[in-house]
Amino acid sequence: MILVAILVGTLLAGIGSVWLAAALSFGALARYTQHMLSLAAGALMATAFLHLLPEAFESQAAAKDLFLTLLMGLVFFFLLDKAELWHHGHEHHHHHHGDGHGASHVHDHTPPQAGSWAILTGDSVHCFGDGILIASAFMADMRLGAIASLAVLAHEVPHHMGDLMVLRSGASNKRMALVKVSLAGAVTAIGGLAGYWLVEQLRDYLPYFLVMASSSFIYVALADLIPQLQKRLTARETLAQIAWLGIGIALVTLVSGAAHAH
Repeated sequence: MILVAILVGTLLAGIGSVWLAAALSFGALARYTQHMLSLAAGALMATAFLHLLPEAFESQAAAKDLFLTLLMGLVFFFLLDKAELWHHGHEHHHHHHGDGHGASHVHDHTPPQAGSWAILTGDSVHCFGDGILIASAFMADMRLGAIASLAVLAHEVPHHMGDLMVLRSGASNKRMALVKVSLAGAVTAIGGLAGYWLVEQLRDYLPYFLVMASSSFIYVALADLIPQLQKRLTARETLAQIAWLGIGIALVTLVSGAAHAH
């Protein structure tokens, strides 16, 4: 039963996020991109702080060790981001060294024929990691797994939008770009299977997996999404941003509340 849930969760997060990204990039939803960024940031932070971390801290693991894991996770994702920025900058010699706003920003400025394979490889590795995170959340608690799947879906959307834009600039075929990114997204399910096996073997380390998942969500929200929202806006646009951030937090809280009730 847990394995089925992991497969459904990972496929929904992995491929669902690509299709939603395509709708936002190419479809009628394109004008709501900024709102989706706010929503994703709120959902990610709520998932990390209200669910994954409390679940990890309820275990027998020492709080100091868990906080150390959180810190190491944040530094790890920062270095991963740096490596990706450096890789893109090196490949295309553009001048965005000072722009620490995560990979999705760099994707937007990448010229045609960008290293689309590099992007797809990076994406596949990232999705594999997401699959392991979702699996470890499901192993801890079905409700937590459902929330983690939704959180991964939310944070992958802006990422995949960047990827689709890059692949689109290299080859003007929308459908081909969508197929390639969908295949990378499908790797999430392979990560889910690996995670199911790994967490089964390493059950005692589950709290650390959950904290690692939290650090990934917190990092993406604070380093990648929120900087994209830090623009000079009118009072009305700022209120809309805050409202969507709140909706993201409320959605996660409601989903968990509803799951708790059943």
